[in-house]
Amino acid sequence: MNYNTLGRSGLKVSPLCLGGMTLGDDWGWGASAAESEKIIAGFIEAGGNFIDTSNVYTNGHSEKIIGDTIGRYSSTRTHMVIGTKFAANIYPGDPNGGGTGTKSIMENCHQSLRRLQTDYIDLYWIHQWDWNTPFEEIMRTLDNLVKSGKVRYIGVSYAPAWKIAQAQTTAILKDWTPFIGLQIEYSLLERTIEDELVPMAAELGMGVMPWSPLKGGILSGKYDRSNQGKVQDSRMVDNGAGGAKLGEKELAILDKLTEIATAHNTTIAAVALAWVINKPGISSTIIGVRKLAQLASNLAALDTRLSMEEIAALDALSTPPPTFVTNYRPYSKMFLHGGIEINGSKPAALPLTQQMTPGKY
Repeated sequence: MNYNTLGRSGLKVSPLCLGGMTLGDDWGWGASAAESEKIIAGFIEAGGNFIDTSNVYTNGHSEKIIGDTIGRYSSTRTHMVIGTKFAANIYPGDPNGGGTGTKSIMENCHQSLRRLQTDYIDLYWIHQWDWNTPFEEIMRTLDNLVKSGKVRYIGVSYAPAWKIAQAQTTAILKDWTPFIGLQIEYSLLERTIEDELVPMAAELGMGVMPWSPLKGGILSGKYDRSNQGKVQDSRMVDNGAGGAKLGEKELAILDKLTEIATAHNTTIAAVALAWVINKPGISSTIIGVRKLAQLASNLAALDTRLSMEEIAALDALSTPPPTFVTNYRPYSKMFLHGGIEINGSKPAALPLTQQMTPGKY
């Protein structure tokens, strides 16, 4: 694998990140502990150095499996980048068992370190924004964890662009640790992040890490026009795929993916992943696998080189309805520039500390 730096940081990560939600069969559809160990080993042997999990995945078993396995398949813990998330409440009846208050963050960090069997977490993520906690408290607590050595970097998921921007700007101005990653859903069937979240991440120094790049399995190759309503997948019932009929948009995308996969002699999953991996701002894409064969299918995306015509065809089929942001762009071309197309390049981005220096404003 070639490696990327994550956002505006020096952390080098593989372009594919092994997701931990399928490590452990505690939820009824993940890989067993033994199969999970093989998947982690296969991922490392292929050059992957990045694993992402959460305190809540398979009721904490995912973190335990990673902790049990890493020492056996990596010469040293320092070669791996391990990320985990907090905020989910795994202690029913305890109001401080989850969320992003200082008490919850500190306790959940301690428990994750114990399950992962490590002294530090490379990348600690806010799993979901907690509207009951002031963002200053969240960012200050995370900064303290970094200063203590228990955490190296921080990231955020499941939050609106304006709230992330508010927290990120405040962190920079106060010389607290900033986010380096934004973890959000992104695929050919989920592109609404392109209007606000992706541009925000680029401006504020965050690398985008898509999750569910195959839309929970819809784009994996198991569904097509011939098996409508016949294929069952326990993960997908709630998402409208398992045992249900897909819409014409989904089927048209699957038809095109099949055509391109055939031309490249690869899998549908590889093509769908290659489309995501090569989009602007993407640092590392999270893959979720339950079998070694699925891992191989996903890894094939790294050798799949899509042409501009193929990318354009997939773009055309998957473009979401316009939002306010996309609606005003054509109008702005006339309003601001007299209808003239402007191709000027942006100046190279300065480090955030130079962009936002306290006292300049």
